[in-house]
Amino acid sequence: MAQGGLLVLMNPSLRSSPLNNEKLTHVGRSLLSFSALLFALLTSSLAGAQSDVDLSMESAHNVNEGVLKFLEKSPAKSIHHHHNQISIDQNSLRSGWVSLKQCHTHLDPVPRAQITFREGFVRDLRVDISTKIEQAWIEDSSVQLINVEPGARLCLSAQIRAFRNTGNGYYNLTNGPYMRKFLDGYYPMRVTLAIDYPPQTLELIDIAPQGQPGFKIDTQKGAIRIDTVFEGELQTLIQFEKL
Repeated sequence: MAQGGLLVLMNPSLRSSPLNNEKLTHVGRSLLSFSALLFALLTSSLAGAQSDVDLSMESAHNVNEGVLKFLEKSPAKSIHHHHNQISIDQNSLRSGWVSLKQCHTHLDPVPRAQITFREGFVRDLRVDISTKIEQAWIEDSSVQLINVEPGARLCLSAQIRAFRNTGNGYYNLTNGPYMRKFLDGYYPMRVTLAIDYPPQTLELIDIAPQGQPGFKIDTQKGAIRIDTVFEGELQTLIQFEKL
């Protein structure tokens, strides 16, 4: 959720307990370190009471248990959509920092949530748009949310240290893991990535996973667009070569 952070939906009973919130933040940061570049765009981990999340129409025997499955057709019902705009510039090749603009729509309605980023890998974090959310504010390396309503929208921007020089003129951008999880089940989620890079300096080498039904890739010189609907856990790897 860590180019974008880990989204943790909290049980209402934890709202007034700084100790419990501290524990959740620690767990979130530990999960973020699982990403190859410590750059997890989003992990949607539904940890609130089940009545807080509208999963009532899901049948237990149909719940995905973590295996990545791309969906050729989007569910009829609107699902959490996580959009990221990542800009790589000349300075990124030296510093590893890239610009991120991130928006969440169709968020699951919950009384309390937080989006956490790995400390030291995010700077200039700010909330640009917050609608149908009672409160949204920056706290250290996190965004705190109170009373997320149906139809809520949240947009953030930041500088993220996420572009890795792997040597011999090659660079990696690794995103994920993305997931929308409740207890032991994984539910449909839509992720779009829009990545811009300097074509006079970098050449795109490879994208994993490869394009397939449910995982659409569109590439042009200096631009990559990925749009996917899936269940389970997704990580992406984008490789570049310096010209």
